[in-house]
Amino acid sequence: MDPLIRKVVRIGIPLGDVYAMGPGKADLLEAIHETGSISAAGRKLGMSYRRTWLLVDEMNRCFRSPLVESRLGGAGGGGAKVTELGHAAVLRYRELQDQAWAAVRKSFHEFQHLLKPAGTEP
Repeated sequence: MDPLIRKVVRIGIPLGDVYAMGPGKADLLEAIHETGSISAAGRKLGMSYRRTWLLVDEMNRCFRSPLVESRLGGAGGGGAKVTELGHAAVLRYRELQDQAWAAVRKSFHEFQHLLKPAGTEP
């Protein structure tokens, strides 16, 4: 995915008073998948331990079944994995971003021509 898409297209999927999914939560799920750990994923993204766990808990409560399953630490160590539903949620979210980007890409680039060159002071 073009990194510009993630900067420009920021879709939030509401469920009541919270966002069930958004760019940060999608990034967190991908980081959990890559690291196998909720806390390591948070560190990778520069999130506090508490914030990371709150986001995972919120996502797990919003969906029909958990997006992340965690194992407690101990002799074998802890860890976490993204569930099948979690992978599907990220996939659908990224598809929404791609579709939104396709709809706004031309106008976005035309708008950029109105701005000062990158690296100049505002």
